[in-house]
Amino acid sequence: MDEQIDQLQKLKNKLEKEKQTVKSELDDLRTQIEHLQKGKAAAEKLSKQLEKQLNGIQTKIEDHVKQMTDLNHSKTKLSSENSDLTRQIEEFERQIGTLNKAKTALQQQLDEAKRTLDDELRGKGSILNIRYLTSDLEQVREQLDEEQEAKIELQRQVTKLNAEVQQWRAHFQSQGIDRGEEFEEGEEQVEAALNKCNALEKVKPRLQGNVEDLMDLIDQLSEGGKSVHELEKSRKRAELEKEELQAALEDAQATLEQEEAKKLQSDINDLEVALDHANRTNADLQKTLKRIQQNITELQTQIEEEQRQRDKAREPAAVAERRANLINGELEELPTALKQAERAHKAAENELHDAVDRISETNTQNANLFSQRRQLESTIAAMQADLDEAVSELKNNEEHAKKAKQDHALQVERLRKGLEQQVKDLQTHLDEAEANSLKGGKCVIAKLEQRIHELENENELEQHRHQETLKELRRNDRRLKELAFQTEEDRQNQLRLQDLTEKLQSKIKVYKQKIAAISLAKFRKVQTELGELINEKKQGKTIENVFLFAEDSGERADLAENQLGKLRAKNRSSVSASRTSPARELREATTTVRATSTLRAGSVRQR
Repeated sequence: MDEQIDQLQKLKNKLEKEKQTVKSELDDLRTQIEHLQKGKAAAEKLSKQLEKQLNGIQTKIEDHVKQMTDLNHSKTKLSSENSDLTRQIEEFERQIGTLNKAKTALQQQLDEAKRTLDDELRGKGSILNIRYLTSDLEQVREQLDEEQEAKIELQRQVTKLNAEVQQWRAHFQSQGIDRGEEFEEGEEQVEAALNKCNALEKVKPRLQGNVEDLMDLIDQLSEGGKSVHELEKSRKRAELEKEELQAALEDAQATLEQEEAKKLQSDINDLEVALDHANRTNADLQKTLKRIQQNITELQTQIEEEQRQRDKAREPAAVAERRANLINGELEELPTALKQAERAHKAAENELHDAVDRISETNTQNANLFSQRRQLESTIAAMQADLDEAVSELKNNEEHAKKAKQDHALQVERLRKGLEQQVKDLQTHLDEAEANSLKGGKCVIAKLEQRIHELENENELEQHRHQETLKELRRNDRRLKELAFQTEEDRQNQLRLQDLTEKLQSKIKVYKQKIAAISLAKFRKVQTELGELINEKKQGKTIENVFLFAEDSGERADLAENQLGKLRAKNRSSVSASRTSPARELREATTTVRATSTLRAGSVRQR
């Protein structure tokens, strides 16, 4: 019996120890559950923060979408403006073609005027030869008169010296004074005077021959005197008309230059404003792209940080799970121990029933043991229920966390892919826009080149139509220099336009507007000035008089063609001479010719 009591006591002590260990394990489980609850709260807080961030990202995405729509609207607007500008450029190119056509007509007129100017210079050469020969004749006459007077004076001196020699000879002979030296000096002076007289006698026939040659030349040129006189009158009359036309032309050129400068400045300002606007829009697009990329990088960093936090939270969850498994194993071992204890207890009860009368204390102890066992069973059941709840809650939390993590990862991945797709779409749209603009520019250039070829063909047809008119203008002999100046100006304008086209191909739309505006302003101004000049010259009818005079003077100028070759170099070298030089008069006359030819060409085109 004592042994049974000792065994029961040992069993009781063992159960107490097991009870203490179970209590300590329950405390550990409670602390772990508290840690899990804190982790759950932190995870919920983190999920709320992530939801807020996702909402902010969605708002940013909506803003970016709005910006993209605005950019698309601006792009469509710019494309419409580009199409309008291309149509304007085509119209301006057509106008430039008409101007080039007029330029070629003026070039042909210039060639004809050069030929007529050669005729004019031949006529001028004959007039200058007459003037030079008359001045040479007058000089020779004056020289001949001077030589004759000197000859007469020398003859008087010789006779006087001879008389003095005779007187001195008679005086010396009468007086018998020997003055040989003085006599010799007098003889030398007489001989020198005689030699001079002989030289003058030799020069006299040569001068007379020159005078006769000059008289013959004067007689030969006297026949053309009347024509020269008529040429002088017509020249003076043309000079007056030339001065009037020169003044009108200078006024027209000044006003044309002022209006061209104003128009060009305004066009440049408009183009600069458009360029600034385009640059600002491009800069805004670049900024938005940078912001989107920065947001993507921030989202990626946030996702990585959340993953790290989840990994950190997963480690204590795994530790708690391992502890829970250990506790579950120990709890599973407790029923076996209880069964063994129950079996031992039943054996002890059987034994105690025999000694129930003798050991009351053993009964009380058994009652206590039963009560303790019930308490222990209740606590074990409660602990088992708590453990089941904690495990289920832990599983639920883990499932929710996994699900939230998966949803968040999927949502973030969708957002990232959407943003990347938007960035790619924007880049492709920009590339397509640039390619379309370049392609459109090339198409416009090809169309313009084709249009230029068509205009050249039309120009050739127009030249064939106006051959009769050009034949009439070939006789005009006072328009070379002005046509040369106009050709030089047109060439310089063409060079400037080519330089602008070569330098600004990257900004072809802007510079095409500029070129077209310049050409249009110039064309309109020239057209108005030509109209005014035609109206003014229709009243005076000086153009018809000039044409009639040119036809008459051309036939007369052919007679002096041989002398023109000798005087052409001299006339060219004297271009920079004084205002009264022949070349200066020719330059002034050609300005009148240019104005009249321009008016004539304008009237022909109007007809």
